[in-house]
Amino acid sequence: MKTQLLICLSLAAAGTAYAEPVTYNVDPEHSHPAFETDHFGGLSVWRGVFGKTAGKITLDKAASTGTVDVTVDTSSVEFGHAKLNQHVNGPEILDTAKFPQATYKGTLADFKDGAPTAVKGDLTLHGVTKPVVLKIVSFKCMTNPMSKKDVCGADAEGKFNRADFGVNYGQQFGFKQDVVLRIQVEGIKQ
Repeated sequence: MKTQLLICLSLAAAGTAYAEPVTYNVDPEHSHPAFETDHFGGLSVWRGVFGKTAGKITLDKAASTGTVDVTVDTSSVEFGHAKLNQHVNGPEILDTAKFPQATYKGTLADFKDGAPTAVKGDLTLHGVTKPVVLKIVSFKCMTNPMSKKDVCGADAEGKFNRADFGVNYGQQFGFKQDVVLRIQVEGIKQ
């Protein structure tokens, strides 16, 4: 009897320790990487958003691990200003004909109470790959009461220097090269 109890407890503990990671598909309707960039060295701040995002996020809460693999359609940039959208898509800035996608691949990190508080990864933009760390401001998983599907969502932020990626238009006019990212993302369990 004791042997059976020990075997059952061991199996239960092993099942908990080896929980499978869960994969979430990025929901393009609820995921919009946004950014802020300088105009003329402090004259104003331009804010834009990318409208087309896809990817996958894996999460293993028990093991405090996970990954992020996101692709952004760079031609979906939107500033609310048609001429600026066209210019940013052109060869002087993002050159979306040559570089139609930006990607971010990383690992979820610094878990607290089963939730990640950071993503440590690499951003590929304009054909250049550099490390970019994102701070997760909020993170939540739940069953969506409308769709009845399991979802996770996060709000993350980070900074990078766009000149490091060869996107330094405006530097000659005094534009600061720092970009602030503000990313809302939701994923639906696969």
